[in-house]
Amino acid sequence: MSYIFFVPAVMMKALTEMDDMPVKRVMVHGEKAAAYMADGYARASGKPGICMTQSVGTSNLAAGVRDGYMSGSPIIAISGGPLPSNRYRSPYQQIEDFSQFEPVTKFSAHVESVTRLPDLLRQAFREATSGVPAPVHLQVQNRGGQIIEQEADLDLIVEQQYSCAPAWRPEPDMECVRNALAVLAKAQRPAIVAGSGVVWSRAQREVVELAEKLQIPVITSLKAKATIVDSHPLSVGVSGSYSRDCANSTLREADLVFFIGSKAGGHVTHFWHFPSAGTPVIQLDINPSELGRNYPNTVSILGDAKVSLQRMIDAAQPKSTEAAKAWLGRVHEIVAKWRTENEPNRNSDAVPIRPERICKEISEMLPPDGVVVSDTGHAGIWTGTMLDFKYATQRYFPCAGSLGWGFPGALGVKCALPDKPVLCFTGDGGFYYHIAELETARRYSINVVVLVNNNGGLSQEIPLNKINYAGRPLGNWTDLWTFTDNNFAKIAEDFGCGGIRVEKPGEIKDALKQAFAMNKPVVVDVVTDVNALAKRVPN
Repeated sequence: MSYIFFVPAVMMKALTEMDDMPVKRVMVHGEKAAAYMADGYARASGKPGICMTQSVGTSNLAAGVRDGYMSGSPIIAISGGPLPSNRYRSPYQQIEDFSQFEPVTKFSAHVESVTRLPDLLRQAFREATSGVPAPVHLQVQNRGGQIIEQEADLDLIVEQQYSCAPAWRPEPDMECVRNALAVLAKAQRPAIVAGSGVVWSRAQREVVELAEKLQIPVITSLKAKATIVDSHPLSVGVSGSYSRDCANSTLREADLVFFIGSKAGGHVTHFWHFPSAGTPVIQLDINPSELGRNYPNTVSILGDAKVSLQRMIDAAQPKSTEAAKAWLGRVHEIVAKWRTENEPNRNSDAVPIRPERICKEISEMLPPDGVVVSDTGHAGIWTGTMLDFKYATQRYFPCAGSLGWGFPGALGVKCALPDKPVLCFTGDGGFYYHIAELETARRYSINVVVLVNNNGGLSQEIPLNKINYAGRPLGNWTDLWTFTDNNFAKIAEDFGCGGIRVEKPGEIKDALKQAFAMNKPVVVDVVTDVNALAKRVPN
């Protein structure tokens, strides 16, 4: 543990004792932001992210932990809790809020005695990092968790096994591995879908190696986007709701889909339309509850993704390029069509700027070890579809749920990867949520570059509002989705950060190069076209 993200006043004695420890105590401006930073830190480092608040901030912390639960992130959330003597007496700033963590954690426990802190803290680390990573919660008695200030004779036991996810790498049943390979060998049009389990297992190399050996095109979920470089001949793109059409089309035509480390949930399949119901499926997952949950499995493999894929690679017979020629030729045709259709917008010189052009410029200038962190909504769609990763060493961390996660999430990622260039892609709507954390970034020198797709509104809501107005918007309908004009570069400068305003497409690349060279938190405010809307995915 090297970082703690918190809102005072909580565990104050413990924080004081950390003065002489190699732990960075990051005081933030909101509990949700603390949880988002812990999430970003955990996803980038693989280590549990720690966030804390006193009891009055518990609801805000639980709301932030929700995103970590959806991303499968090993967060340890600590909150203050009521004293038994205060219950049912209307104590100041307290309610019975323990239950708010139940739907967003794998494990939630009361620490009602200082003697229970060691074993429950160890259990929290075990739960967070074992199997599918997930948030956990400890409610420490008293408003600011003061119960830990009591004296006790405690044994300090450190279980290094649980300091990073995955804590364990279970081996697959080799009969299941052989059965899966037999089914893959018979398929005429197979496709791989790599999910977030591949990222947590750090199995990207194994996915590509197996795909190359069996000549299978690779599709990814949004969270696994950087699994395979976009220029690879087997790379198709992200499928589902924030997707490239070519990925969904490939899944629609596939006669077998191999889900690796994916729940095959609503986002990666666009509500289970891609692949369509009845398509044969192989599924590899570390959680037995996910095997066959959303698609009946022809073959199920229970195990760690990295270990299981290596066993498959070792046991597989290579497929010749000639045997896969027809199917791969069709997939290349589908991908080429998508690229041809989207090339005009990626190269557009229009003013205001189109987001596709921003993504092209990022793709061309992002360093080999660069990291992109994306908010949700249009930010997730644009980066998921229009960014091209050129190097296997580049990484991508998208929001798993709530708009506004991107900026504080990127601060957590940068804390985990201080020597890597980290770029946050967000819109003005998302940036407004936690803009106060610019002060946090400056105070702790968390030098992220934040690119704001500034179109003056929540443009993703435009089609929805047109539907509600029956296609005939009238009156003050823009009040439902527009903001006042703001220059985020100037706002950043007032916080003591760097600020660069971009109004022409040709300025983007140099602005980003300048921002990364400034050695401080920087906001690159790009003025974009509010009517540039992402293509909706048909069912």
